[in-house]
This record gives sequence, structure tokens and C-alpha cells, in this order.
Amino acid sequence: MSDAQHIRTDDDRWERIVELTAGAANTCLGCDVCEVVCPWSNWEKAGPDLPTMLRDAQLGADSDSSTDKSLWGCCTCASCETTCPKGVKVTDVLLGLRGLAFEDGRAPTRLSGLLKSLQETGNPEGHPATEKMKWAKDLDLPPMHEERGCLVYFGSAACYDLRLQRVSQALESVLRAIDLDFGVLDDEPDSGAVVRFLGEQAYLEQLIDTNLETFKDFGVREIVAVSPYDYDMFMRIYPRFGDSFRVFHITEYLDQLIQFDRLAFAHKGETRRVLYHDPCYLGRHHGVYDPPRRVLQAMPGLELVEFAQSREQSPCCGGGGARMFMNENAGENFSDERVQEAKDLGIDMIVTPCPSCIQMFEESLANKFIEGIEVRGVVELAATWSPYSPSEQDDAVYGTQGTA
Repeated sequence: MSDAQHIRTDDDRWERIVELTAGAANTCLGCDVCEVVCPWSNWEKAGPDLPTMLRDAQLGADSDSSTDKSLWGCCTCASCETTCPKGVKVTDVLLGLRGLAFEDGRAPTRLSGLLKSLQETGNPEGHPATEKMKWAKDLDLPPMHEERGCLVYFGSAACYDLRLQRVSQALESVLRAIDLDFGVLDDEPDSGAVVRFLGEQAYLEQLIDTNLETFKDFGVREIVAVSPYDYDMFMRIYPRFGDSFRVFHITEYLDQLIQFDRLAFAHKGETRRVLYHDPCYLGRHHGVYDPPRRVLQAMPGLELVEFAQSREQSPCCGGGGARMFMNENAGENFSDERVQEAKDLGIDMIVTPCPSCIQMFEESLANKFIEGIEVRGVVELAATWSPYSPSEQDDAVYGTQGTA
């Protein structure tokens, strides 16, 4: 009698996997192209092996998924999706498998704690919800109401993190400088981006439903998001659950204001060369490449320089997919190579429109002991470049002429 064990596939489990991955699991060919092009392949010689992960999940052989670096190390950067011959939404598959791990109680302990912080405090860092807008206590930000319609959404990172608060403050100063009418929520809810990265679908649906009701109550018709992660949530995920609204990343919004002569920048009398980095969730996930560049190009005296790999080929900073909450060892950041390239080019400023990228680049500069390079957000640079509204100046001139 043979000692061989018979392994049976679990059809019910596979149906659950297909459901959690929005059907993407069904389209995988098992060719392993995703593994080859994954940024992790440059660091550990192999990226996530998606076909094996799907097979193990179906067979229930993924009992060690709580320590599986392939599953929890994925940054959801979508590099693999640009080369997949079947166009598989690999990000959806990985997040679905994470959701399965949470359902089975096999998620890493530290991530369970992260989820608990979100549920209890409304943010992944566990800060008191009452302190979210504390950074703006002296700014007299306009409260959101139906007549305004446009909500500026700062997001948890840009409100709680001391470094990223400078991005929020810069945005407020730019919008004030051109007298733009906008509103904010004193009790701004979390968008749910981190919850989605963790794969906890049930709580995500509950959070989105609640947020949609809040936005409806305040008459939100447009959302301008600071973080590409929040932008992605409002752009792609929220419309699946109810009413949709116009969504802009802040660089798209500033670009439109420039096009309509509502925003311009004064010459600072200096020339500055900057390297621009494309964030994954603005670039590859949504194809937003030109608006941030046009905003920078509108600043007189600023010279925009490109990395060797940019736009669709731009490498991930390593912080996406909630990865920034899981980095345990210095030297595991993809951004290390990016800052080294900036040093080799002799350029002293990296500019990016993503709060997560700012954090990862600054961490890499510190870990590699590189001095003399600044990391700035596009909005931060805009605030220092003397923003003004040309249309308001024209109105003032025409008004004077009309009364002469």
C-alpha cells in the first residue's frame, strides 16, 4: 500500500479566493513573469511566486503565511502588472490572499495590531483622533459645507507625522495665496487605504460605507487628495460602494489651476535643479505622469531632471502596500538605490508628490549617511515659489480701468 498522501483541492476555498481577488486569480497563467520583474528580485533574487501562492492557498497549504515575505513583502507597486501577458491585476490577487490570511487568523501579529489601532483610533499609528487636525489649529481652515463642494483631504500621514505636516501646511498656504474656496473636515476619517493593503475586506466595507455617508452629509462633490494612496481609494475603490465624486490628486488640481490662470509662480532669481520621482500609485496605477511635471515646469528658474528610470519604469520606493509599517531592517528599502543615484548625479533635491515616498527617501538618506540632499514634496516646493493668482491680478487691473 502506498504511503503517498492524496491532496485534494478545496473548491469552496477556491471560490472564496476568486471572490477576494475580484476574479483576478482565475486569469493567472502560472508563467512567473511577475516574479522576474518584481523589485524584490533585485534584492533577494526572487519576487513573490504568485502561481505557487495561489496553489498553496487553494490546497490550504499556506499555514505559514504569517511569516511569508512573498505575501506580506509585496509593495503593490504594479511593476508586474505592466508586463503580465494576461493583464492580471496582481495587486488584487495579493491583497485578496492577505484577506484570506486574516480570515484564517494567520496574519502577522504586528499587522493585527495595526488593524486594531485603525478600528480604535481611526488611524494606523494609533494617535488620538482628536489630534488629527491639531497641526492646523492656528490656520483657521474653512470647514466643509455643501456650498463649497470641494473637500481637501489631507490623510492620516500628512496630519500626524511631524515631517509630513509640512506638506499639509504648504498646501494650505498655496490655496490661501490664490484665495481658493475649499473646505476641510474637522473630524477627517481615514480613507481605508491601509485597511485595504492589509486585506481586511469586512472592515474596509464598513469604513467606506460610513465615509460615504459623511461625505454626503457635508455635500462633497469634489475631493482633492494629498496622498496617492487616498487618491487611489477615492478614485477606484469608493465608486464600487456608492455615489462617486470628482477626484483629483493635488498635483492634478494645481495643474488645472495653472492651465486656467488661477495659479502662477514668481521668479525667485535662482536656478534649481531637481530630480522628480514618480510614485507607483500616481503613475503606474493611474497613469498620472505629466501633471506633477507641469506644475514643476511652471516654476521659473527650476530645472526638472529625470532619473534614469522614470514614468512607467520608475522603481518603487518600498513603502507601498503597508510595507512601511513592516520594514524591520535597515537596508531593505528600494529607495536606497534612488538616493544613491541622486548623489551620483550631483543633484541636491529629490521631489515627489507622495508622502510615503518622502518618508522612505529620507529614511534611506539617513541609513546610507548621505548628506546634502533634500527631499521635498511638489506642494512644498510650490509654497516656496511665491504662488499667486494671475486672474485676480487681471481682475484688479480691469476693475481699476473700468472706474477710471
